[in-house]
Amino acid sequence: MADIFDTYVMAEAWDEMFERAGVPRPQYQALFAALQPLGARELRSRADQLARMFTDRGVTFDYAGVERPFPLDLIPRVIDAAEWDLVTRGVRQRIRALEAFLDDVYDRRQVFHDGVVPWRLLHSSPHYHREAHGWRPPNGVRVHVGGTDLIRDERGALHVLEDNVRTPSGVSYVLENRLAMTRTLPTLFSEQFVRPVEEYPARLLAALRAAAPAGVSDPTVVLLTPGVYNAAYFEHALLARLMGVELVEGRDLVCEGNRLFMITTYGRRPVHVVYRRVDDDYLDPLHFRGDSVLGCPGLVNAARLGNVTIANGVGNGVADDKLVYTYVPDLIGYYLGESPLLPNVETYRLDDPDVRGDVLARAGELVLKPVDGAGGKGIVIGPVATDEQLAAVRRAVRDDPRGWIAQRPVLLSTSPTLIGEWPVPRHIDLRPFAVNDGEDVWLLPGGLTRVALPEGELVVNSSRGGGSKDTWVLGETPAAAAPAAVAPPAAQWSPSRTAAWEDEQ
Repeated sequence: MADIFDTYVMAEAWDEMFERAGVPRPQYQALFAALQPLGARELRSRADQLARMFTDRGVTFDYAGVERPFPLDLIPRVIDAAEWDLVTRGVRQRIRALEAFLDDVYDRRQVFHDGVVPWRLLHSSPHYHREAHGWRPPNGVRVHVGGTDLIRDERGALHVLEDNVRTPSGVSYVLENRLAMTRTLPTLFSEQFVRPVEEYPARLLAALRAAAPAGVSDPTVVLLTPGVYNAAYFEHALLARLMGVELVEGRDLVCEGNRLFMITTYGRRPVHVVYRRVDDDYLDPLHFRGDSVLGCPGLVNAARLGNVTIANGVGNGVADDKLVYTYVPDLIGYYLGESPLLPNVETYRLDDPDVRGDVLARAGELVLKPVDGAGGKGIVIGPVATDEQLAAVRRAVRDDPRGWIAQRPVLLSTSPTLIGEWPVPRHIDLRPFAVNDGEDVWLLPGGLTRVALPEGELVVNSSRGGGSKDTWVLGETPAAAAPAAVAPPAAQWSPSRTAAWEDEQ
């Protein structure tokens, strides 16, 4: 039987699994040994089995108008304990700095007075909301859930690509990927001390309960979704079920006397914490878009008066603006007195005329991104862009310099990915998920590894045809990989439809 890696040819990028041809990195040696006896056809058969499992469980998404199971590659990504410690400390550091920045933005604004960040950045941000000024959450937490996108460069060093502190999505894939892998290839886990991911729903629920208004000892938590037609509805429903909380839409809520209630068959029930997966603009028609039917009129007033907590906080988007991203290393030094543990990718601010002129002249050598883009939309990768695309992005930058940044192209690391019956190198990134309960910032071990499935593609988002991998964080001992407690499921709800989703943020 041929070794499944016999035909594997490493790409120019840093390879996650192999140091050189046929020689796996230390953290991959056990996995490499376990995969070799399977053979290509056996692995392909398991992949087909997994796809059927995802279809049956409703883990699908719409790509190019076709509903399909979300692609999960059977070759996991492996991260050793030492590197995960760096990721944990680095992401915690960024979340703490962004929390401090948001608290400052909506209160004293000292960071602007001290000249660390220019005033024009705040005044021009579409996600700065005056409605949130002077409004401090009960336990001071605005970033209850954060998603920090990491990439590895050509030398193997980790960099932060962007921060997501509004409504970061994708954790449902982490949970479903692990469940599918343990059922499809259970023997791969037999000798691996892989840290579990099942603790996430319990951690998230604990953080949401800790954010309840003062004086509420047994808070009612709900998850607010835009509804079944939202691309991320599967995730909303899964998290609500695993946390044992009600999944609600705007029409299920009502505000009276600046207090929030949920309409049930037993009457109105007070609500104390809203984990919202609805964007700010649609959250409350009294303060934002008047034509929105996705939120609840009066919700913002109730939250401002301290009667209900909204997670993540209103106005958080000012902190994950991609132009603010360029200042995060300065914010870490300013608020924490520390040096960044995870560096940014080299980035250029195009609101500076001199920098803008140089970037426009070298547009074909750089990556240009809209500061408010999500899901890989609007990105122009200069080295592979057409003349028409470059001309269009140059016009867009001249028309709205504040709306764009430029970055040095980074050849994302690759990982062996099953295409057909054989593994080939494909580019990947990593989104660790952080949960902040006000006392500690906890990271879900592993997070979501996204894979750019088309050959040569550098954009990993599912909206561009990307898939994912199960992400293994190795514990130092078997005890570190012991199963964790999971929040009880909600008995009154079960998935009844095939739900599709892709990247919200």
